[in-house]
Amino acid sequence: MECCKAIMEKRNPMAYKPIFPLLMSMAFPPMISMLIQSLYNIVDSIFVAQLGEEALTAVSLIYPLQNLSLAFSCGVGIALNAIIARHLGAHNDKEASFVATQGIVMTLLHSIIFVGIGLFLIEPFLTLFTQNQDVIQYGIEYGFIVITFTFSTFIHLAIEKMFQACGNMIIPMIMQMVGAIVNIILDPILIFGYFGLPALGVSGAALATIIGQFSACFLSIYLFLRYNSHIHISFRHFRIDWHTFKNLYSIAIPSGVMMCLPSVLVSALNGILAPVSQTAVAFFGIYYKLQTFVNMPTTGVVQGMRPIMSYNYGAHQRNRMDQTLKMATLTIGTILLFGTCLFFIFPAQILQMFNANQDMLMVGITGLRILSLSFICSTFAIVMSGVFESLGKGPISLIITLTRQFIIIIPLSLILLPLVGVTGIWLTFPLSELFASFIAFLLYQKVYKKIKIGNEN
Repeated sequence: MECCKAIMEKRNPMAYKPIFPLLMSMAFPPMISMLIQSLYNIVDSIFVAQLGEEALTAVSLIYPLQNLSLAFSCGVGIALNAIIARHLGAHNDKEASFVATQGIVMTLLHSIIFVGIGLFLIEPFLTLFTQNQDVIQYGIEYGFIVITFTFSTFIHLAIEKMFQACGNMIIPMIMQMVGAIVNIILDPILIFGYFGLPALGVSGAALATIIGQFSACFLSIYLFLRYNSHIHISFRHFRIDWHTFKNLYSIAIPSGVMMCLPSVLVSALNGILAPVSQTAVAFFGIYYKLQTFVNMPTTGVVQGMRPIMSYNYGAHQRNRMDQTLKMATLTIGTILLFGTCLFFIFPAQILQMFNANQDMLMVGITGLRILSLSFICSTFAIVMSGVFESLGKGPISLIITLTRQFIIIIPLSLILLPLVGVTGIWLTFPLSELFASFIAFLLYQKVYKKIKIGNEN
């Protein structure tokens, strides 16, 4: 009996632990960290809103570039998570370590791109959407800092995904929490100039963000070196292995594109909305940060689900994969239903946190109620997109995400805006999510259920 217990303790819990408690143990830490991440984004906007609508609009216009940097870093991170977990499931720690080393180098190379964007492209980007010089100046002040120095996030997220691939979700949560808490504490201090410091305005908000990110980065490096036992990164005799790069990019590119889509979507809709109403642009920026309060916990569940699916795919455990899919769908559906109810019932109260004036309330109350319907409609699309990523089928996941965030929303917005005003743009979101979930169900039937693993015939 003692012998069996000892063997069990040495096994990865993803191999034997009951699925629902396993999923919750894997998902809860990233859910908490994602909620905190959402909270500090919202707090950031609340403080910036006190500087005026121009400052809020500027930060809203820079958000797509911030999301673009996140897309690059998370794309590689997701690829590392899936491939490393698969190797660990096959009990090949050496290959997992090799992939991790290649992934770190890829991450560093990608971060250089955003140094260039931050140094040279902020102003040209802003002038695509506005000629308001106050908005442009605020945007330059904020964007230069948060984009040029975003490389800390690249490193932090790569290490976070490695920990998750090993089944450790607590340490990534700690890393995220530290970064978020530092940001929240520094926001009012640097924006408004407390404790004898100068009031830096939007530059203070940007500095608070970057200092928080660097805090998480340094902590992640320390914790990885101190507590990681499965993966060993070494640059001795390092050379780029193009086969490994190809495998990483086969997942990272579709995943990165999927995460880029919100940036493309927000930029496109800002371009559509800007000639109509600056208030609508400011509201849309608020909404995109508010929706993270709902979508980030679902992302946490997906993060918990991915290594379980990848590990059991590598271990040829089809039944555990199916159980994981079922539990993830129920959990994510519950979270999204709560979000729909919250935004639908309390839109005015939510908007008043951002010093919303009467014009903002007129646009935003209807907007939040319509947009909230998209949450519950997106359930199965979100789940299946994460499932296909974990199985290394990034292009299929991309199809779902393109349907959710690009193919329908933009052309339908151009059609509905002249007919029903900005309300038409908000209507495109639940319609696209409903259609994407239908596509996801078809792919579940035609692709997932027919995947052959292990000794299946």
